[in-house]
Amino acid sequence: MEGPSVEELLAKAERDEAEKLQRITVHKELELEFDLGNLLASDRNPPAGLRRAGPSPEAELQALARDNTQLLINQLWQLPTERVEEALVARLPEPTTRLPREKPVPRPRPLTRWQQFARLKGIRPKKKTNLVWDEVSGQWRRRWGYQRARDDTKEWLIEVPGGADPLEDQFAKRIQAKKERVAKNELNRLRNLARAHKMQLPSAAGMHPTGHQSKEELGRAMQVAKVSTASVGRFQERLPKEKAPRSSGKKRKFQPLFGDFAAEKKSQLEMLRVMNSKKPQLDVTRATNKQMREEDQEEAAKRRKMSQKGKRKGGRQGPGGQRKGAPPSQAGKRKGGLGGKMNSGPPRLGGKRKGGQHQGGKRRK
Repeated sequence: MEGPSVEELLAKAERDEAEKLQRITVHKELELEFDLGNLLASDRNPPAGLRRAGPSPEAELQALARDNTQLLINQLWQLPTERVEEALVARLPEPTTRLPREKPVPRPRPLTRWQQFARLKGIRPKKKTNLVWDEVSGQWRRRWGYQRARDDTKEWLIEVPGGADPLEDQFAKRIQAKKERVAKNELNRLRNLARAHKMQLPSAAGMHPTGHQSKEELGRAMQVAKVSTASVGRFQERLPKEKAPRSSGKKRKFQPLFGDFAAEKKSQLEMLRVMNSKKPQLDVTRATNKQMREEDQEEAAKRRKMSQKGKRKGGRQGPGGQRKGAPPSQAGKRKGGLGGKMNSGPPRLGGKRKGGQHQGGKRRK
């Protein structure tokens, strides 16, 4: 049996090469739009093959996805490449498609009182050098902190200023002044923190304008001071009967961006099932009870408001149990049925008879 000739082998090789080129070459009427930074390809060609596919277009969809993916890969092979740790990688360009944010834009941090004052007055910060010349030691030292220049806390002798009490301890006075400065800075820091969280703190003097602070105000100030540490109050000491602080929030856990396709598919199918379901996803009994409770609470609030309003309007009661401003028909005790003692008004039935005539109560002459 004779083997294939040379011409047949060459023809077969040409056919194989043509098939390979056909697999990587895709012809489209309209060129695709590529965003290689996001690995995105947009096909603007009308899906004519899907219309002819009928009720089962899976094969046409797979062929269309394969062709578009091949065009995207062809574009990637045209990018400049570089070698990173024995691997050949392509450098992607900057993305051109603006994708929407998943999270809202973070709000700017509110300004402190000093920043607001500096902006109002046009004060600009001046950058100072960290090292200054210390004339006492004859060295360059830090401007602040440990071993700083002109450190007056290391002096063994302090001159008593003019007009000061000669018996006053200047060292203790200096220490007390430093404590006051530290306390003032801490109060300003808490104020800025409270302003950022839209909370309220005690006044600058540490006391309420009325002379005392309520229990709620003291508790709020204490809570803010506790959570203002680096550990958010986790390691702060608590009183014997103090309740454990509530957690300020839980760290949100998000699904991974890639890799877990099964969970993503399951969540999307569940969403589609809920959207296509004809049965309402609402507990009617629970919703009705909630609406009834809200209506009862509104009515109770209205009644309390009306009762408080009536107490404020009603003054002291006059003689006979009558309130000032009340109608005369509601005043005093009534005698003889419908008619009672009245100072004014038309005669009524059932009052005392005087002179054989049926008069409605006593009348002033």
